[in-house]
Amino acid sequence: MHYLRPDTLHDALAALQSTDLCIAAGCTDLFPATQARRLPGPVLDISGLAELRGISRSTDGWKIGANTTWSDLVRAELPPAFRGLQLAAREVGAKQIQNRGTIAGNLCNASPAADGVPPLLTLDAEVELSSADGGRKLPLGNFLTGPRQTALRKGEMVTAIHVPETAVRGRRTFSSLGRGRILLYPSRCARPGSRLLTIT
Repeated sequence: MHYLRPDTLHDALAALQSTDLCIAAGCTDLFPATQARRLPGPVLDISGLAELRGISRSTDGWKIGANTTWSDLVRAELPPAFRGLQLAAREVGAKQIQNRGTIAGNLCNASPAADGVPPLLTLDAEVELSSADGGRKLPLGNFLTGPRQTALRKGEMVTAIHVPETAVRGRRTFSSLGRGRILLYPSRCARPGSRLLTIT
């Protein structure tokens, strides 16, 4: 099995263009997703690309790098509109998972129970997709096409999530109703693993 760990985004995109690779970052879902003791194909490890990590603001809005971890989000000083996303970040597994798991990995995994998706949808988030031939943006709702399915094309990878300035108004909150908490909220609509969002 080939294992590639590029030093730059340019090199990563060039490798994706020439070879069918499995992208690895936090790897919190990568290994559990396979029944084998080893991954079935070549791996592109992007965890060392510092240019894909961090949160920045411009006149157009906010940019969250693909390698930004859940712990990064929890610690960041963000407007009240991001509170729902930060609360969701605290629900993503144990501290070790929050320290390793990335926001882009959560989206690309496309799990129906992904904690990051509901709060990002309330922020009108767009997914930045890059390839050696250029880039494009898709609304998050269009990027996720079904359970475990996304609109990623061959040679593309998620490089950032964008939140427009117009969406950063008011406050958001987030609650995850797990099996341990479901008895506190008896309802036909509340099922284990369901997510509740409040926007004010």
